[in-house]
Amino acid sequence: MRQLDPAVPEGACCAACATQRHDGPPPSTARAPLPQVPAASRPTISRRDDRAIASAGVLIAAVLLGLAAVSAVRAALGGALWLPLHMALAGAAGTAIAAVLPFFTTALGKVAPASPVLRAGAVGLIAGGSLVAGVGMTGAQPGLAAIGGAIYIGGLVATAGAAFLPLRSALGFRPKLVHIAYAVAIGEVGIGVALATAMLAGWSPVTGAWGVLKPAHAWLNVFGFVTVVVAASLTHLAPTVAGGRIRPRRSASVALVTLLLGAPLVALGFTTGWDPVARVGAVVELVGGAALVVHGAAVQRDRGRWTSDPGWHRFAGLSLVTAPAWLLVALAVAAGRVLWLGPVPTAWDIGLLAVPLVAGWIGQVLVGSWTHLVPAIGPGDQAQHAVQRRWLGRAATSRWLLWNAGVALGTVGLAAGADVLGVAGGVALGVALLTALGLLVASIVAGRARRSTAAG
Repeated sequence: MRQLDPAVPEGACCAACATQRHDGPPPSTARAPLPQVPAASRPTISRRDDRAIASAGVLIAAVLLGLAAVSAVRAALGGALWLPLHMALAGAAGTAIAAVLPFFTTALGKVAPASPVLRAGAVGLIAGGSLVAGVGMTGAQPGLAAIGGAIYIGGLVATAGAAFLPLRSALGFRPKLVHIAYAVAIGEVGIGVALATAMLAGWSPVTGAWGVLKPAHAWLNVFGFVTVVVAASLTHLAPTVAGGRIRPRRSASVALVTLLLGAPLVALGFTTGWDPVARVGAVVELVGGAALVVHGAAVQRDRGRWTSDPGWHRFAGLSLVTAPAWLLVALAVAAGRVLWLGPVPTAWDIGLLAVPLVAGWIGQVLVGSWTHLVPAIGPGDQAQHAVQRRWLGRAATSRWLLWNAGVALGTVGLAAGADVLGVAGGVALGVALLTALGLLVASIVAGRARRSTAAG
């Protein structure tokens, strides 16, 4: 496939090629010739700052994912499981979402991005709030953790503003399903975080009912926010990474609609004790996970033929189409327990689904996304991006196999109570993550060195 820049497949249209212009219907569909506007007078959209902030946020998310891995080692030696889960989901995933969600919404809406202050503030508040909450919880200071939750809510408000306020200037704009999914997901996590913050602040109506509100909080945050945002992003990011066409797919629509409905229904079932609602929500959520797997298979089947950087394309593409399968595994556990036990506190057990959910689904999407996005939208010219792609594409197949083997061993080890398999899976995942982080740092350093050499 011939292309001007190997980072962007020819003909693709999404956030990764946000500089493309779309000035109306092709001449063959117009009833009369339209007046031509001189190129010099056409408004241009600068995304330089937006790209830089998105790239910086992705790098901060990578650091937080590394911290989550370190705390996971501590948890394996007898520490609390809450911290690595919090750092991976609220910290790494939340920061990455705050960085790229507004980038995607404005690029898809073909409007100028929000101000850099608002964009950077959203990323900083999400990352900072997650860190403050983590310090407060590990230090047995619920008041400090509640402050962290309040900061995090401020970051969610800033993220929503950066994502949707610019769309007011889009002429004739009609919200796409992706935009609706993003908006609903932010609303759900706002409720989930508010519940946890109220509990930490000691508000008696919440603390007294925390046994049933905790599963609702978890479902809204994990499956209502992180999963919906990632799934919505994959509907346009995965085809771009694969070099295929971004086109409407029924599997994508089914996945987004059902994932949007499933988590709130389950959460409502837990909070009200209404058994049928929770069970229906669990079934709906399972349908959404299965539809997302079907979408990934369709994207892989329609992938393009790349003429350069095969390792870079292979690792990012395989990671993004494999991750939904691990989401389905996690949903089978989480939704299966709701179907089996009903909406009772014991139906939620994060320990049973932590590995496929955090490492297989969220972690793999994060690594695959930064592999693609850093050279695709990050600062630098084509020569620097080429150096970054070469670094990020090293040992692509081996690293992908090692990551997924680690997830499989860890999942089976937890389910069967086999410590040997769990340890083997943890070691494999640790090596795969350290390698991915090392290649990310090396790619950035090498790209800067290429720039310095060119400038000299």
